Amino acid sequence: MSVAASPEHLAPDEALRLAEFARACKAAARAVSLYPSAHPAIRISLSRLAEVAAKATTAGPLVVTVLPDGLLIEGQAPARADTAVAELAALLHEHLVGALTIHAGANSDVWLHFFALLARPIEEIRESGGIARLWAVKGSRAIEIQEIDYAEVLRERSTGGSAEWERIVANCLQTDAVDLDEKTVKALLDVAGDADRLAELVMLLQERSGSGGIRVQTAALMRMLKGIVDVVARTDPERLEPIIRNMAIAIGGLSPELMLELLSRQKERADGAADLVLQVVNRMSDGTIATFVAKNIASEKGATGRLAQAFQALVPEIDRRRLILEMAGEQVARSSLAEEVGFPELMARAKEMLLTYSDESFVSEEYGRELSSAPAQAVEVERVNDDPPERFAAWLSTVNDVSLRALDLQLLLDLLAVETDPVRWRDVTDPVVFHIEDLLLVGDFGAALQPIEALVREAGPNGDGARRPAAAAALERLASGEMMRHQAVDFRTMDDQAFEMMKKICYAIGPLIVHPLAEALSVERHTRAQQRLSALLLGFGAAGKQSVEKLKSSANPAVRRTAVYLLRGLGGNEALPELTTLLDDAEPHIQREALRAILEIGTDEAYQVLQQAMTSGTERTRNALMLALVALRDEHAAPLFGYIVRNVDHRGVLRDVYLRSVEALGAFRDESSVEILKEVLYRGEWWAPFRTATLRTTAAAALKRIGTPAALNVLQQAAEEGPRGVRGAARAELM
Repeated sequence: MSVAASPEHLAPDEALRLAEFARACKAAARAVSLYPSAHPAIRISLSRLAEVAAKATTAGPLVVTVLPDGLLIEGQAPARADTAVAELAALLHEHLVGALTIHAGANSDVWLHFFALLARPIEEIRESGGIARLWAVKGSRAIEIQEIDYAEVLRERSTGGSAEWERIVANCLQTDAVDLDEKTVKALLDVAGDADRLAELVMLLQERSGSGGIRVQTAALMRMLKGIVDVVARTDPERLEPIIRNMAIAIGGLSPELMLELLSRQKERADGAADLVLQVVNRMSDGTIATFVAKNIASEKGATGRLAQAFQALVPEIDRRRLILEMAGEQVARSSLAEEVGFPELMARAKEMLLTYSDESFVSEEYGRELSSAPAQAVEVERVNDDPPERFAAWLSTVNDVSLRALDLQLLLDLLAVETDPVRWRDVTDPVVFHIEDLLLVGDFGAALQPIEALVREAGPNGDGARRPAAAAALERLASGEMMRHQAVDFRTMDDQAFEMMKKICYAIGPLIVHPLAEALSVERHTRAQQRLSALLLGFGAAGKQSVEKLKSSANPAVRRTAVYLLRGLGGNEALPELTTLLDDAEPHIQREALRAILEIGTDEAYQVLQQAMTSGTERTRNALMLALVALRDEHAAPLFGYIVRNVDHRGVLRDVYLRSVEALGAFRDESSVEILKEVLYRGEWWAPFRTATLRTTAAAALKRIGTPAALNVLQQAAEEGPRGVRGAARAELM
């Protein structure tokens, strides 16, 4: 299977689709691995994934190529790195999945079987013939798995193809899933027979698999070593000893963390893998171990606790440790570190730590005794086995996935409550934030709310003054992190109950979350998500108003319209400046919504804003506003027209605005407008007879249009008792 060396970037829409798919897969994988099958978190996450997959396969199957640290669609990768994409890639690559093809019909049940298969131990899957073979037997045709064939990669390399070291590492090793031909065997022996090349491969593997975590690195290394040994043992057993010695040299370049993981998990592996680790480690020479120690001292500028643990595990004998440290010291003395000031003291401290490091200060003597006797007690309990089934079932229920998850949460809550040292309390907030994000990812909103409320209490006025800065910083990290932006995307699909819980979480975090929500709303195009984000922002009151500035300047008309809705919901004269700028919007429907929002405010300040907009605007703007006002037919518009008639001069450039407002009062047929129209009917100047006649005719027509007894009574009195011009206008409408 070919892997693109420099893939072009996906289009933004495709990149977003891939990111949504990866986040949904990540949430589903965690839920399936952490919760029992009937837990609501599994149902929610799988339903969400099925919906995302259905959208992604609307135009045809979705084909995803898997790299060690990324995913490709048609050979193209997203322009920007995404954590969820990298983590899904690492999970799939760890199980030797080279490509996934998702067809329409991949429902929740199909995804449940898929992630249940990924949750099984890797060794167990490999011994059963590989993930592709297992899925072909028990899976669904809605998902196709293409498994990595390492033999093909090696065949390309042996014939002079383009399979670089990166591609060998990327495809990893498949030991007994396929039969290797002569060329493949030759390539394996060629790699393993050269200690330098094998060390280079080990170092590259460690580097490329780093994003997947220490266990992914360890599993990849064990697959590689065991794969080489299996090939050599079958084809050329006489070369096994020198090849294992080459492996011992190669692993001398590992990090202390990976070395410790390799040594500490021997008992958890199959017998063959555990025996291989012992064989390789036992063949590490003093010089190799000294190089391992020297390299890490030079890179870290001193010895670390993990290096000390790894060194002591590799060299149990005290006298041998001293000898190897002398050798390591000579190597470090030839490095650039030796040129730094204080090097002798640094080296002395490193040697002392590597010789004397112990965790006894962290583990009490009493606890150590109990820990040592625990296995014997467990054996005794198993031997006696006189507990009734119901008691045994109750004990088991305390260590199931749900209980352990609850205990994790309770432990963090207790640490937040009992830790008194401000520095240590600050350090506790890091795992608390990570745990909250994990809970949000799997949809356990109720559990996530508890540590959030604990942080909010400490950040508030009633919290501990020494803890307050750390609590506020933790809340800020949570609000500005990727997880909250992911939740905003999930607003499209989550049910109403889940959304209500997310509202509680957002309001608990407080105004810190306003800016991320506003950013999400400014680019959101999904109607349901827009409505939910708007409702959330409205709930923040004045703090939500600050988010409008970005929304109203968006290039998307739907987002600008959302800004109007937010301002209308917030209400009050404080919203008038922002609404005023939207009166000049190029989109007529946004103009109308801004007008309606100002009318709903209904204060003299609001009417004055509209009056100024019509006074200072161009004739085109005035006409557009008047047309929009008349078209609204809103009950709030009548008082505005009354305000205009009483406050705008009926002469000059606003004469048309004035006359249209008089006409509008008649069109609205508002009883309260009768007195205003009566004033207009009797208004006039003897030196402007034509203007006065037009004014009176318009007022009389408006009164006739209202048509109520009060309006008609004004016309009747004017026709009988008014001045001559007034009588003429009134009689013309009464005829």
